[in-house]
Amino acid sequence: MRLTRYTDNALRCLTILALEAGADAPLTVADIARRMRMSETHLFKVVGALATLGLVTATRGRGGGVRLAVDPGAIRIGAVVRATEESFALVECFSPDDNQCPIAPACVLAGTLDRALTAFLDELDRVTLADLVKPRRRLAKLLPA
Repeated sequence: MRLTRYTDNALRCLTILALEAGADAPLTVADIARRMRMSETHLFKVVGALATLGLVTATRGRGGGVRLAVDPGAIRIGAVVRATEESFALVECFSPDDNQCPIAPACVLAGTLDRALTAFLDELDRVTLADLVKPRRRLAKLLPA
């Protein structure tokens, strides 16, 4: 399983915001993009989605920027991944409308992959954004100011 760049950018954005939680001024999209080495254009879309999900607040204009809207300990990584990934159809037969596999009715692989996906998401549900930023000093050293 590989997460999309969109989900990766969402998780990286939330990480930097969690590291900066409590700061006086919000971070700009440009600042987040520069510090996390990601595209500003893509980050604008991600921030919009995170705002729609209620995870961040985004304020336009002078003095505006992006902040976490929720305590990092309340943000489950599994929920973020579910909200930002387009599809979890690991194989063709996960999408009944598009399934052309001739062995699908007798295939054991689909059930195995479904259980693996469930275990993957269950593990992500155990982790919060606060957990991701526990090595705060080490993370801060790796990011440009």
